[in-house]
Amino acid sequence: MMERIETTILSNLIYHEEYCRKVLPFLKSEYFNDNKERVIFETICEFVVKYGKMITKEILYIELDSRKDISDSELLESNQVVNDISQNSVDYQWLLNTTEKWCRDRAIYLALMESIHIADNEDGKKNRDSIPHILSEALSVSFDNNIGHDYIKDYENRFDFYHKDEEKIPFDLDLFNKITKGGLPNKTLNVALAGTGVGKSLFMCHLSSAVLLQGKNVLYITLEMSEEKIAERIDANLLNVNVQSLVDLSRSDFENKILKLSKKTQGKLIIKEYPTASAHVGHFKALLNELSLKKSFKPDIIFVDYLNICASSRYKGTAVNSYTYVKAIAEELRGLAVEHNVPIVSATQTTRSGYGNSDIDLTDTSESFGLPATADFMFALISSEELENLGQIMIKQLKNRYNDPTMYKRFVVGIDRAKMRLYDVDQSAQKDILDSGQDEVYNQKEQPTKKTFEGFKF
Repeated sequence: MMERIETTILSNLIYHEEYCRKVLPFLKSEYFNDNKERVIFETICEFVVKYGKMITKEILYIELDSRKDISDSELLESNQVVNDISQNSVDYQWLLNTTEKWCRDRAIYLALMESIHIADNEDGKKNRDSIPHILSEALSVSFDNNIGHDYIKDYENRFDFYHKDEEKIPFDLDLFNKITKGGLPNKTLNVALAGTGVGKSLFMCHLSSAVLLQGKNVLYITLEMSEEKIAERIDANLLNVNVQSLVDLSRSDFENKILKLSKKTQGKLIIKEYPTASAHVGHFKALLNELSLKKSFKPDIIFVDYLNICASSRYKGTAVNSYTYVKAIAEELRGLAVEHNVPIVSATQTTRSGYGNSDIDLTDTSESFGLPATADFMFALISSEELENLGQIMIKQLKNRYNDPTMYKRFVVGIDRAKMRLYDVDQSAQKDILDSGQDEVYNQKEQPTKKTFEGFKF
């Protein structure tokens, strides 16, 4: 008679200590379809949790006999199963993999059954909106074997980490790549600080366009402008057409440009609009689950336009001060970035005093200084009449966990507002900018000359 996987699992929970300690946290009693096997598993689990050691068959018989929640016939059947259990030798890795697959299959089956009950309105406690979450939880069942970094024993992993090229989302702007050492790492929150109308959304639309052309998936969440307005800006960037001229394109011309664009990238760009101040990280998680289930879409980067008009999943806006509220939003967004292993890019407003300031600092962050404390990378977008006339916008580093923030602390990039684009300017455009990094290389016999803002007023 062929042995069932359930019997093999129960056997190794008794005889194989390493296996028991590895899989017990992930096993659930409801995974066992047979009631007598479920009773045996619960008894083993209760003993291991209570005493911190393996159970023996002798103790298992006694513990089963002392249970008050099973009948005499169920006790007899359970004892017969225990009696048939014997120590067997199987490949450990095969056993782990097979157990994990069995757990996932059982979780999916149970989730499907629960979803059917909900769909048939047989479960009054949950509505149909909870079905995607139930299914996604079942699909994500896996054994996480990492329970911490052992400093002495795991030195090889640590050495490999030091020499591993970190996966990043690169910019298409040279100086941004230099100050971030190649782009934005996963699990980070990156924030642009600027006044109204300076170019926060333009920056994010440009970067999302650039990432899409790299063949990556982009999720753009907007709480300020409509989905169509964001798409219009991205159209201007990617189709190389002025925003005002998009309406003049014929349908065939527009289709041809989109078809040519689709051949340049394998990535997808999804734009999702939420009402201002109504959506929080809980809504974003539900959106990610829904996109994964319905469109098999997993973003490589997420844009949130913009942070201050999100809601917090922990606080009501009227219940706490703005410092706590905005800091909570930033912490929740960074938590989302860590959970889904992506970089998140957002923006924030300057204060009233920072609006007309041509040398914005962290203290000019609107509403909460807790935001820059949470962000991994924060920079200001600065505009002035002189810069506008030159078709440029200044970038000032405010906080940088990726590199030395004093190198290229300030620099300029070109801006084409009509096509919603940023671009690298000639190196000569940086020559008069203080702290631009231009003095990094010079003749050792000569002292570096200190640069000044010639003709530029602070």
